[in-house]
Amino acid sequence: MKAVRVHEPGGPEVLRYEDVPDPSVGPGQVLIDVAAAGVNYMDIGRRRSASAPDLPLILGGESAGTVAAVGEGVTEFVAGDVVAYHGPPGYAEKVVAPVARVIKLPPGMKAETGAAIMLQGLTAHALAHGAYNVKSGDRVLVQAGAGGVGSLLTQMAKNAGAYVFATVGSDDKIQAAKEAGADTVMNYSEQDFEEEIAEATRGQGVHAVFDAVGKDTFLKGINCLASRGFMVSFGQASGPIEPFDPALLSRMGGYVTRTGLAHYAGTREEWLQRANELLGWVNTGKIKVRTTAYPLSKAADAHADLQGRKTIGKLLLIP
Repeated sequence: MKAVRVHEPGGPEVLRYEDVPDPSVGPGQVLIDVAAAGVNYMDIGRRRSASAPDLPLILGGESAGTVAAVGEGVTEFVAGDVVAYHGPPGYAEKVVAPVARVIKLPPGMKAETGAAIMLQGLTAHALAHGAYNVKSGDRVLVQAGAGGVGSLLTQMAKNAGAYVFATVGSDDKIQAAKEAGADTVMNYSEQDFEEEIAEATRGQGVHAVFDAVGKDTFLKGINCLASRGFMVSFGQASGPIEPFDPALLSRMGGYVTRTGLAHYAGTREEWLQRANELLGWVNTGKIKVRTTAYPLSKAADAHADLQGRKTIGKLLLIP
C-alpha cells in the first residue's frame, strides 16, 4: 500500500509518499480501507520531533473508510461497515485500529465527514461539554475561531445558547468565523481583543476562553475573564505559553486548565457517548463541517499550508 512516512525530523519536505507493507489485523482490531485521513497540528509537532526508535513513522491520528476485515473476538463490526476512528496513524491507504476507538457512521454519512469530525470534533465536545460546560447566557471567547476545532467550538457554544466572541489571525478568515456562528469576530493580529471585549461586556468579561493559539493570545485572554472565569488552553499554534504568575488570576478568582480529549474520553463508554452525540449533531445539521482536501501524495503541501496558517476548517488527505 501507499503511505506517508517520516524518516527524519524536519519540515514538510521530510514527508515521503512511498510503498509500505500492508498491515495485518490482530485480535480486537479492524482493518480499514481508508477513504480520508484528517490532518492536525499535532502531526506537525510529531514530524518536527520524530526520533528513533519510532522512525520511519507514519503520521496521523484519525481516518474513516470501510472495514475490510475484523480480527479475532470482534463482534461489533463486519466487513463493509463504514466507520471512523481516532488514535492510530492515518496517513495511509490501509490502517489497523483497535475497536475501542472505532465507531460506525450514521447511514448516508460520507467517510470524509467522519474523518473530518473525529479528533477535532471530539476535542471540541470535550472542551465545551467537559473542561467547561457552556450554558445559555454565557459569554465565551474562542481563539482561532476559523480553525478546525475553533469553528466546531463556536457552533457548540451557539447551540448551547452562548454569545461567542471569536478571534482569527488574518482578515481573510473573518467570514469563516462568522459563518460558524460567532457573534463578534476580531483579527488578533491587528485588533486589541482584550480592549474590545472589555468595552462590549462593560468590563464584565467572558465566562470562558478556549485558546488554541498559545503565546500570542494567552495572557490577554486571561485578562478577558469574568469573575470565576475559566481559561481552557488546548493548543499553542503561535508557540509555547510563557511562564506566568498565578497571581494574575487573583483579580477575577479564575481558573486555568491545560487539557485535551484524552482527559474526557478515557473509557470506551465515555468516548462512545461523546462520539454518538457529535455524529448525531452533524447528521441533523446542528454542526456543520468545512473541509479542504489534498491527495495523500500531497501531504507535504497540507502541512506547509497548515503551519503557515493559510487554511480554513479541516484538512483531509485522500488516498
